[in-house]
Amino acid sequence: MKRVIVDYKKLNKDILALLVEKYPDGYNDSDIVTFKNGHNDVIEAVEVKTEDTVYLVKISKRLADTMANYDLEE
Repeated sequence: MKRVIVDYKKLNKDILALLVEKYPDGYNDSDIVTFKNGHNDVIEAVEVKTEDTVYLVKISKRLADTMANYDLEE
């Protein structure tokens, strides 16, 4: 299974739909995965899975806002 790190700016509607489905009331501190990237920067992300890919979506204020407003956009 491949792992893909996704920034908010590159978030597509399919991944956003997976996030909203998995975290309908938003994510909690216990849902956050923390790791270091190749530049030794600490990254915080939430995880969603498809059949063949694990997406680690970087956390930001804009991500939370977009998830909260997702139903309004449809």
